[in-house]
Amino acid sequence: MKKSYIVGRGILFVVVLLFLLSLFGMSCSAQDYQDYAPILYFEGEGSFFPVDADYHIDNSDLYQFSVTGVNLVDSTPSGSELSDYSSSNIDSLFSYLDNTEGYVDDVDAIVDDYVSEVDAGYYSPTVYYREYTDGSSTVIQYWMFYAFNNGEMNRHEGDWEMVQVVIPAGSDKWVAYSQHYSGQQATWEQVEREGDHIKVYVARGSHANYLRSFSGKLGMASDIVGDNGNVLNPSDYQLVDLESQDWVDYDGRWGEFGGIEDVPLGRVGPEGPKFRTDMNGNSMWDGVSWGGSLPMANDLLFMGEWFIYNFVTIFIALTVLSLVIIIFLIYRRHKKHGLGPRKLSMLYIDGFNTWSIGNILCFVGIIIAIIGLLFPWYVVSADIGVSGVSVSGQADIISIDGINGVQITIPGLTGSIPMGTILIPFSVIIGISLVFLFLACIGVHRSRSLGFKYIGRGIRLLIPMILLIVVIAFIFSMIPSNIVNASAGAGSSYVEEILSDLSSSPFGGQSTVAVSESGFTGQIGMQWGLGSGVFLLIIGSIIIMVAGVLELMGNRMFFIPRGSVMKQPAGYQPLQAPQVPPPQPPRQPPPKTPSGGSFCPKCGTKLESGAKFCGKCGNKM
Repeated sequence: MKKSYIVGRGILFVVVLLFLLSLFGMSCSAQDYQDYAPILYFEGEGSFFPVDADYHIDNSDLYQFSVTGVNLVDSTPSGSELSDYSSSNIDSLFSYLDNTEGYVDDVDAIVDDYVSEVDAGYYSPTVYYREYTDGSSTVIQYWMFYAFNNGEMNRHEGDWEMVQVVIPAGSDKWVAYSQHYSGQQATWEQVEREGDHIKVYVARGSHANYLRSFSGKLGMASDIVGDNGNVLNPSDYQLVDLESQDWVDYDGRWGEFGGIEDVPLGRVGPEGPKFRTDMNGNSMWDGVSWGGSLPMANDLLFMGEWFIYNFVTIFIALTVLSLVIIIFLIYRRHKKHGLGPRKLSMLYIDGFNTWSIGNILCFVGIIIAIIGLLFPWYVVSADIGVSGVSVSGQADIISIDGINGVQITIPGLTGSIPMGTILIPFSVIIGISLVFLFLACIGVHRSRSLGFKYIGRGIRLLIPMILLIVVIAFIFSMIPSNIVNASAGAGSSYVEEILSDLSSSPFGGQSTVAVSESGFTGQIGMQWGLGSGVFLLIIGSIIIMVAGVLELMGNRMFFIPRGSVMKQPAGYQPLQAPQVPPPQPPRQPPPKTPSGGSFCPKCGTKLESGAKFCGKCGNKM
């Protein structure tokens, strides 16, 4: 009896111990998602923040999109009903939730409704978490839902984004951040943190997640990121278990679907967390596999992103510094030698000679270069013969010029649809360069010095053209393969083929690529090449350099510097105004000999009678 009692007590003790350990383990596990919960930094002009997904469900109609048309399924769907509508159990291609407060091209209506309902307290800032074990790794995912995606390159209702922390057993932690159709992974040391709370910098409009506040400008999306807006700490939002939500199995779209052509244009609502994939077909739900396939962050990339993010500030600072230096040199030149009679040495045009012709050519080159800013530098056009897309003739899809930067247009059913503009201040850079040329030519007294300035400025005008060709030549190798096919979909190759053709023949060419993807079939005839603006800039820069060579050959001095005592090199013939001989004093008539006596014929002194010489001047009589 005693033995069975002891055994019974022992079994009870073990059961209680195992129960307590399981509770302790559960509490530790539950604590993990709170320990790493992200701190979200938003750009100052951002309109949307993570919100309870019920906002979208409560304000949407549920539709089915099928081969026969679009059907309204439910005007008041509930979260528990959504999982019943999926492509696996209904006769449709998919279903989608359409926000009734607005539509893709009327974001302001959704903004107003979203702000009013959040301010009224109907919906709270929300971040959904999911924690699970993958082999020996603990994966903690944080999913954020946004009511609208208003990115530069895509606009759609609803937006699901995710960041995750992966904690392998016995090795270092790492993270993965979603960015459009792809993302970025980083080591734990590369992540900015407060304690273990990871910092996430959310792009304005697109809600792509970045590791640094200065990231986002690299890539076609040209995201605007910053830490100058709202900051959501874990205490500012509610953490909700994602897998406990009754709508988590809904595999339809969380946003309006206008038509097939909206898919490549980025105007279709996203899939939900459980079904969202990247362009390579990797499921974001499978965090380790998805995160491990992303490009790795590196410090060199961060430096490049910092430079691009601060390019305008750096450019302005260098411009102001250069301007101060040039003004100082002009002032010193003025005090030391003077600026010459014409001040601007480009104005020394005196007849038919090398230096005059050189100055005339410089003006001509500047005018041609300015005109070159107004015409296209590079054009990529397409003749699209694809089902579902109707475009008449060749249409420009990418155009680069000095005024507008990079303009991207996508052909659609209703004609060309502007997708965005990447503003690059080519015209400002070249314009300031030409202004500096004028300033640098003030008070230059030697044609050789002027010639070197012309040649240097002409070479600088060619730099944007050279960079443009280099970018086109290496664009295929610079863009990771998982981003190349972002708009085409997993397994597609036509985007890769187009970029490969561009890189292999950057100066110009044409090709035809076949398309068979997501209901699109047909072919695209591509044509690309340098625009007239590039040729005008090249001609202008060459003319300016020729002008510099003529100034070197002229080897003349425009004016003699004030106070100059230097010995001039052999061959110099200073250009000066004709020298006028100094005025001569009037010639004095010879003195007249007074009448009535003897006088010296030389000085006119009266002589004594019989004098042999003048007593005053010594003239011998």
